[in-house]
Amino acid sequence: MSDRHISQHFETVAIHAGNTADPLTGAVVPPIYQVSTYKQDGVGGLRGGYEYSRSANPTRTALEENLAALEGGRRGLAFASGLAAEDCLLRTLLSPGDHVVIPNDAYGGTFRLFAKVVSRWGVEWSVADTSDPASVRAAITPKTKAVWVETPSNPLLGITDIAALSHIAREAGAKLVVDNTFASPYLQQPLALGADIVVHSLTKYMGGHSDVVGGALVVGDQALGEELAYHQNAMGAVAGPMDAWLVLRGIKTLAVRMDRHSENATKVAEMLTRHARVTRVLYPGLPEHPGHEIAAKQMRSFGGMVSFQVEGGEEAAVEVCNRAKVFTLGESLGGVESLIEHPGRMTHASVAGSALEVPADLVRLSVGIENADDLLEDLKQALG
Repeated sequence: MSDRHISQHFETVAIHAGNTADPLTGAVVPPIYQVSTYKQDGVGGLRGGYEYSRSANPTRTALEENLAALEGGRRGLAFASGLAAEDCLLRTLLSPGDHVVIPNDAYGGTFRLFAKVVSRWGVEWSVADTSDPASVRAAITPKTKAVWVETPSNPLLGITDIAALSHIAREAGAKLVVDNTFASPYLQQPLALGADIVVHSLTKYMGGHSDVVGGALVVGDQALGEELAYHQNAMGAVAGPMDAWLVLRGIKTLAVRMDRHSENATKVAEMLTRHARVTRVLYPGLPEHPGHEIAAKQMRSFGGMVSFQVEGGEEAAVEVCNRAKVFTLGESLGGVESLIEHPGRMTHASVAGSALEVPADLVRLSVGIENADDLLEDLKQALG
């Protein structure tokens, strides 16, 4: 961030952190350095620290500096996807025989990474209800090296008290990892609440336009940041320059988008609570949500994700998804356009038969920034 932009307000940091004007032309947007290698000033004489774009790229550097500033961290790292970021983190923190506590409500891809990939080289895991600190404490073993949290969680919108779990993890000598994808750093900053590592799928709210795939890690400890950076380079699943540039572009409007996402989602959730065919609405902004008070304490607002259950079971839920018109039937979330999906058959099919299996009558919404009235009318006709 240049000396001219010293405000600590989030909106200003989002626009200016890492976005130093190009010294050659004065361009106010960082260039896309679509380059693989760099001319060196003599053997071992790296110009600006750049030698090969797997190791570092100026566009990615701008994004990583921006990510660290937004989360209040010491080091940010950008990856090719959210799962690539998670994989790097797990292989940095863990060794065969180590143990991780994972949530009973989590993204299906994260569960698949633990259950089908990491477990094959001897890492153990167990499931806990992370909204209940006692459940997490009971799941910790002498081999536990990390406690993994999503808050709000995917797809049941559970809320975890980050500060409470940070104390439990610290007492056990474990790292607290918080997937902050659903909230974004505009709504929630886990490092300030005691977390050790923040994970993002940049594909979602950070990019915000459904046109890029990316992931990130942000840490408050410089030494851990260096260790993660070593593995990032050694493993190589880095964000490309065009992807980094697109995420930087999206982050500039993150604050105004998240305000609109949250406003629209609140209206959608309130309408759904009154609909005769809806049996349950899951949104932390509703006063009756069991995590409402904690969410109000640790979040700026309640986000754009809403899940609900419908009468008639699985087939009825699928039919609601198929009948939507303004809401696009599709996986992913966090874009400007509203999406609808059936988690049991789509994003969370990989958790079927496990402790993370989701209700068959569940519908998940990513509420976009369209006119709220249009979204409400679409859901009403989809519900019939």
